[in-house]
Amino acid sequence: MRILALASAALLAATVIPAAAQDKISDGKVKIGILNDQSGVYADFGGKWSFEAAKMAVEDFGGEVLGAPIEVITADHQNKPDIAANIARQWYDTEQVDSIMELTTSSVALAVQGISKEKKKIDIVTGAATTELTGEQCSPYGFHWAYDTHALAVGTGGALVEQGGDTWFFLTADYAFGYSLEEETSKFVKSKGGEVVGAVRHPLATTDYSSFLLQAQSSGAKVIGLANAGLDTSNSIKQAAEFGIVQGGQRLAALLFTLAEVHGLGLESAQGLTLTEGFYWDRDDESREFSKRFFERTNRMPNMIQAGTYSAVLQYLKAIDAAGTDETEAVAEKLHSMPVDDVFAKNGKVGPNGRMIYDMYLMEVKSPDESKEPWDYYNVLATISGDEAYIKPADSGWARGGPGRWSASSR
Repeated sequence: MRILALASAALLAATVIPAAAQDKISDGKVKIGILNDQSGVYADFGGKWSFEAAKMAVEDFGGEVLGAPIEVITADHQNKPDIAANIARQWYDTEQVDSIMELTTSSVALAVQGISKEKKKIDIVTGAATTELTGEQCSPYGFHWAYDTHALAVGTGGALVEQGGDTWFFLTADYAFGYSLEEETSKFVKSKGGEVVGAVRHPLATTDYSSFLLQAQSSGAKVIGLANAGLDTSNSIKQAAEFGIVQGGQRLAALLFTLAEVHGLGLESAQGLTLTEGFYWDRDDESREFSKRFFERTNRMPNMIQAGTYSAVLQYLKAIDAAGTDETEAVAEKLHSMPVDDVFAKNGKVGPNGRMIYDMYLMEVKSPDESKEPWDYYNVLATISGDEAYIKPADSGWARGGPGRWSASSR
């Protein structure tokens, strides 16, 4: 089985590693793997841009931790759990990788988190959405950073029901992420007094959505919830326009749509969409400064997955520094206890199940006339507090091994 797009960026502070660093850091270096989709339907969603964000974090941290160099490598999992699992095992067993991050696609993230738990290695997910990562399939070494399906449901689902969109039909990607997003949004729609009138599932990365959209159109639902992502969502929106679905009075809800996909689709097609993100480049002076530096490297502004990857790498390095070692148990302890305060998340906190809790933003995509400059795509409609956006740990299904915060040693 061929592993695509395996690349390495070594950020070495010195050619000679001090003995003190070797005592504190296993293998004399800290090695981070960014594993995601770089050639498929989610290539713009995270892709090589997340790798650039990870390298930015290492550079901003100073290129070394506890006197040891930091190395970042990347690979393309092609949205296939078996390929991702093979890469993860190779990285852990033979390539001295200490932590794997990003992990676009829920089925991939669940597979790699299972392996990381087995190998007692830390994984930090920024690209996948399923709440199972911090629920029934949680790990003492697993962390979920950028967003999840519950946060998206609270944001976009809640807003549309309150605006009168009280009947829903779902167009759902046929894998773990899609099921989770449909389930979470359905629960929230019903809790607000709405009704789900039907759903249909489509294969990942299909090209023809006509039969699915016709079923959604004939349902008469006020809102068609697109429980998919990346090019699947973009193509669904494009083909919906061909059928006159929005012109006919139904509304499209892009349940996972980011700045990258809005840019690819264009404001003419995306205008008026309601969506939820955890980061916007034009939020404040700090986010604009960071995003300008990211743009200089990539010729694009970051979305929440890419900015979230920057934050995850930075916090991991801070945790190693605070722990005085890269030993997994000690670093996991620090990741659970340290606040998250960076360009991505303000006043963030990590729950006992590994879920990083921070504020999300309800967005509306601007019309072409409203946009004043390139990448000026969003009106921020509301801030959703982290405590509202994310499932309370006690309700998430994570291991109930005793009172208090869950540490690695309690399972």
